[in-house]
Amino acid sequence: MITFEEAYKIVLQNTGDFGTENIELKKAFGKILKEDCFTDRPLPPYNRITMDGIAVNYENAISQKSLLIENIAPAGKEQVKLVDPSACIEVMTGAILPENTDTVIRYEDLTIEGKSVVINTLFKKAQNIHFEGQDRQKDDLVLSKNTRLNASHIGVCASIGKAKITVAKSPKTIIISTGDELVEVDKKPLKHQIRKSNVYRIAATLAANGIEADTAHLLDEYDQIVEKLKEYTAIYDLIILSGGVSKGKFDFLPKAFEEIGVDKHFHKVKQRPGKPFWFGTHNEKCTIFALPGNPVSSFMCTHIYLLDWIEKSLGVELKTKPSAILQSDITFKPDLTYFLEVKISYSDKGEILAHPQKGNGSGDLANLVNADAFLKLPQGKTDFKKGEVFEFIKY
Repeated sequence: MITFEEAYKIVLQNTGDFGTENIELKKAFGKILKEDCFTDRPLPPYNRITMDGIAVNYENAISQKSLLIENIAPAGKEQVKLVDPSACIEVMTGAILPENTDTVIRYEDLTIEGKSVVINTLFKKAQNIHFEGQDRQKDDLVLSKNTRLNASHIGVCASIGKAKITVAKSPKTIIISTGDELVEVDKKPLKHQIRKSNVYRIAATLAANGIEADTAHLLDEYDQIVEKLKEYTAIYDLIILSGGVSKGKFDFLPKAFEEIGVDKHFHKVKQRPGKPFWFGTHNEKCTIFALPGNPVSSFMCTHIYLLDWIEKSLGVELKTKPSAILQSDITFKPDLTYFLEVKISYSDKGEILAHPQKGNGSGDLANLVNADAFLKLPQGKTDFKKGEVFEFIKY
């Protein structure tokens, strides 16, 4: 059995590369960008009005008691010109600044009667204008390769005309539940059965990270498991299994992996939850995460190991994880790395606080909804005191 640090290092030493694809921008949310993106014109592309009101020539308007409205400039129309410097033009948000004007005064600061305008407040030259190129010049870098695309990134890409975009291709993935005791979520379980939950939880986690996964189920039948694993390892880049890796008489996965020639990198980690975690690769193409069946264990391993493996495989630089202040004393005697379920809050000083959420072990799925992070308590220590600071992984 190896330490958490050893297991984590091995996982990140065995990442994959799944190539790239060019996809429609509307499908790119959550994907990893695989090209640098540059502006195709200045941002904004013209002197843009930011308030509904009037555009004036400052030097002339500053000395006028009232101005005559000469024209109107709506958004989406070509630039108009102020002919009389002592007059003004009505302008709408988003419109191009009229020629011969340099200042915009909002409607709220005006009194308008017919075509006559009185300005009711002091104003500054160049106010309420977003000037051409103020944000970026043409050919400026706006997004760098290996960025995970969020909503703001998608908006920027749209503004520079990226109807299609090159992203990292996601690993072809399948999530497999195991065990005769599991039934589908739409079935009414018998007394000795439970509904599948790990598959749905893992699939939701992957979907939030831009990866769609197939799903399957294996009964506790050794020959069927071997046959299906041969099939899946030939098709998929990433296989995630839940259950079947502990010491039970029907935990067939480790033996089945060995029979079909999967390279085992480790089995069992000095951690709680998730001790039975198994990890291996097949023919340098398929990576296998065989997670414990207990829901908290599989959930923890997904967030601690699997998501970082995916990030690194897709080219994302892993960031240093944040730390939080433990809010009550904890005693944990086993010589293991302990991933404690905690609720995160913030002090009025901006400190991150971790509140332990007592559950009933790695089978207590319901307790996950009371917490929102795992606090990593290191191996080699028994007593963890309130006020101590530890790394946490938010989910």
